[in-house]
Amino acid sequence: MFKKVLLPIAVIGVINFLASMLISQIFNILSQQVAMEYQNPNLFRANSDPLMLLFFAHPFLLALVLFWIWKKVKNIFGNNGLKFGFAYWIIAVIPGMFATYASMPYSFLMVLSWTISGLVQAIIAGLILSKFDKN
Repeated sequence: MFKKVLLPIAVIGVINFLASMLISQIFNILSQQVAMEYQNPNLFRANSDPLMLLFFAHPFLLALVLFWIWKKVKNIFGNNGLKFGFAYWIIAVIPGMFATYASMPYSFLMVLSWTISGLVQAIIAGLILSKFDKN
């Protein structure tokens, strides 16, 4: 169970967390506006808020959900993790980011950074899932 279930979920979680942080830092460097939005207490909880620790669970929760979906639909994608990741991104991330931009006070650049991060994370997860499935 460890090699077939827990290991891929852990690997996806760690790599996606790092990818998310990297993309966030790139956008913070490229845009002062994005960096300022992250510091706005009207948009985000303070880093000292204990609930912020849940943020670190997100990539692992996503990995668990994508693992489960992958097991159900991998045959549809011919065991192609890239196609799976892209399909997930189109189905889940794009509509979610559209709703976020339409209904919340985040800048287009902030939402764009999350959309790109979602694409990178989905593709990483798909590639890792297909790689682990071949072993």
